[in-house]
Amino acid sequence: MKKLSLFIVFSIVLASCNFGTDKSTTPESSPADPEVVAEMEQQSLKPINDSLPIIGLLMYDGVLTTEVTATADVFTKPTPEGKQLFNVITIAETSDPIVSEEGLKIVPDYTFENCPKLDVLFVPSAYDMYTQVHNPKIVNFIKEQNKNTKYTVSNCAGAHLIGESGIADGKKIVTWIGGGEELQKAYPNLKVQNDSVVRYVEDGKFLSSNGNLISYVSALNLLKKMAGQEQVDFVESYLYVKELQDWKQ
Repeated sequence: MKKLSLFIVFSIVLASCNFGTDKSTTPESSPADPEVVAEMEQQSLKPINDSLPIIGLLMYDGVLTTEVTATADVFTKPTPEGKQLFNVITIAETSDPIVSEEGLKIVPDYTFENCPKLDVLFVPSAYDMYTQVHNPKIVNFIKEQNKNTKYTVSNCAGAHLIGESGIADGKKIVTWIGGGEELQKAYPNLKVQNDSVVRYVEDGKFLSSNGNLISYVSALNLLKKMAGQEQVDFVESYLYVKELQDWKQ
């Protein structure tokens, strides 16, 4: 009987220890500190060298892969001495991976919210631009960044986003081969060039091309403006551009 009584007393004491813990000594869950979250997000961003120009590559679901990778291919190459010349970053509306037309998943370096001021903005295309042209966040991002850019470049049907933003009204522009008439009708204030013969055009700070592999043309031409012919020659040798021109032979 004494053993049973002792067992009951011990059980009561144990229960008191488990359920009577002083709550003041137990850490409570609380919402994350916004400043801490912001700092963590900042640390996770791709580093920027403040002494170098920033090349921004806009992305969205359905983007043509080449129109992102061609520009990156050209501007990420160092000098023959191994010196970095540019910051090259990808940007999308959110930090979620975007899926290109060809199915490539790309995680953006920055979003519209935390993107730094760009020296150059490249605006690519998709086969169906309806969603992008009717997305005010994309259009407004282009407008805002264009206030600071030294150059704004469109490839292929990215010209429709330039037209929708109104930033290049009165300027020459070219789009994908066969798309000029549609572009001119949609944006009569643009000076749309004959895409059956024009592959690349410049007008002030605005550059444009037919897109796809011709995106290399716009990137290389801009590289010449920003870094000189010697760097262009080096990059072309790095990419085997001359060898590619002879591939059918």
